[in-house]
Amino acid sequence: MAKLLIVDDEIGIRELLSEILRDEGHDVILAGNAAAARAARNASRPDMVLLDIWMPDTDGITLLREWAAAGQLTMPVVMMSGHGTIDTAVEATRIGAIDYLEKPISLQKLLAAVKRGLQHPPPVIAPVPLTLAVFPDSAPLRDLYRRLRQASGQSRLILLQVGTDHLAELAARSLQITGAPWLDLGDATLDPTRLAEHQGGQLYLPGLERLPRAQQKNLALIIERLERHDLNMLVASGASRENLLAAGWEASLVERLFAQTLIPPAFADIRDDIPELARHILRHLVDTKEVPRRCFSSPALIQLQQRDWRGGYGELYATIRGLALAATEEEITLSEIGLPPAAIETPSCTVPLDQPLREAREMFERIYFEHHLRLTNGNITRLAQKTGLERTHLYRKLKQLGLHNGRKQEES
Repeated sequence: MAKLLIVDDEIGIRELLSEILRDEGHDVILAGNAAAARAARNASRPDMVLLDIWMPDTDGITLLREWAAAGQLTMPVVMMSGHGTIDTAVEATRIGAIDYLEKPISLQKLLAAVKRGLQHPPPVIAPVPLTLAVFPDSAPLRDLYRRLRQASGQSRLILLQVGTDHLAELAARSLQITGAPWLDLGDATLDPTRLAEHQGGQLYLPGLERLPRAQQKNLALIIERLERHDLNMLVASGASRENLLAAGWEASLVERLFAQTLIPPAFADIRDDIPELARHILRHLVDTKEVPRRCFSSPALIQLQQRDWRGGYGELYATIRGLALAATEEEITLSEIGLPPAAIETPSCTVPLDQPLREAREMFERIYFEHHLRLTNGNITRLAQKTGLERTHLYRKLKQLGLHNGRKQEES
């Protein structure tokens, strides 16, 4: 028979429904909250889900929306609630639920809903790109998503100022409308005459500073035609406005590019979130059938977290895909990863104590700022955020310590 997942925070309801459905011959999995439901869905791949709406951690509508956004609504879902409204039922159906049961649930209605659900063919889900929307528990990623949504409501063109370890592609995917065209201009020729083929889509241009001079005019034409073709565009740049102007870029194009600018967190700022990011990437690869069914062991995730991902999201994504394809068992273990230890060096903070306080303090401050300059790749904006110093004070401090060269990378 079928494998059914029951998600409800009331143990009595879980046990009652479980007993009824097991008597009908079904294999039943229980979850008491949204976190357990996520884990059960990913581990067991149920044929159907009975999902309560009102739960203490994350409500059922939010979880349903999360599954839909991540392309994980590959099974029929029936919503349950004792305090539902017509609006709630309509919203659940709009997102992807196939039925709605009001509590207390009668035996006949339960069995009829399960029968309909199992006869309901699984929806054909087109591959959905991974987006920032599936990381609600990460404060930096949640904040970036909020700022992106806000910026996209003000401009069709957004520029991210990034280092090498950036999240730009993940950010651009988060702005793509479901089902809309996607065009990576880093892999394609900048041809303004073919924009109509991508009507309503999302354009992504990484490595702006590497764009040849001959292509800069085409970039200006593409920006001018975004409104005409209902296109949005995200550009990632490792160079500042001043860097581009010094390199000979047209001032009008540079000003247009930098009109709506955001600075996303670097991988060094989201190190605690890397295990969750890795799990979502692997889950996405499995759901889109790019790799066989795989999962990470806890030690493997810790090792991934310790790694210095200087290539950012792209490097992490490619590494996880390679690991999943090379693994011989379902669980990817620490021994299979074979990655070197973290490349971020933690400096020794040993300061001689037999010297005047002023000299000892200056020595410590030099070690401290050298360390954080390395972590932020010399990005003064992120350095100011990390150290909690106002930028003018920070410049003065770096100059006093003989580290004023960091000023050259103010906006990089």
